[in-house]
Amino acid sequence: MDALGNPIRLILTGGQVADITQGAALVEAIPTEAVIADKGYDSDALVQIIEAAGAQAIIPPRSNRNSPRKIDWHRYKARNLVERFFNRLKQFRRLATRYDKLANRFNAFLHLACAYIWLL
Repeated sequence: MDALGNPIRLILTGGQVADITQGAALVEAIPTEAVIADKGYDSDALVQIIEAAGAQAIIPPRSNRNSPRKIDWHRYKARNLVERFFNRLKQFRRLATRYDKLANRFNAFLHLACAYIWLL
C-alpha cells in the first residue's frame, strides 16, 4: 500500500498458506521509509530484510517473543488504511465469496477491482 491506501503489489497465495511466506517479496524493490504490518508478519528474517533496505519495520511483536521490539504506535495507526482497503475489496461479491475456481481468474479480477478502487 502507498501512503493513501492504494495497492502497490499483490501476491496471491493458497488459502492454507501463511501470508508471511510472501512478506519479503511484497517489500523488495519498493523504496520506502517504513513498512507497517500486523503481528502475522512478525519474524526476525522479515524485519532484517526490511531494515537492510533502509526502512523501519513497524510490526508489533507477538506475545510469545522473548525480547519484544520497540514500536512507534503513533505510526502504526496508519495501518487502518490497509484494513479499509480490504473492506472495499470485500464489497465485490465475486472476491468476497471466491466465485472463481482458478487462481489466475481470481487474481485477474482482484487486479481489476484494485484498479477500480484506485480510480475512485
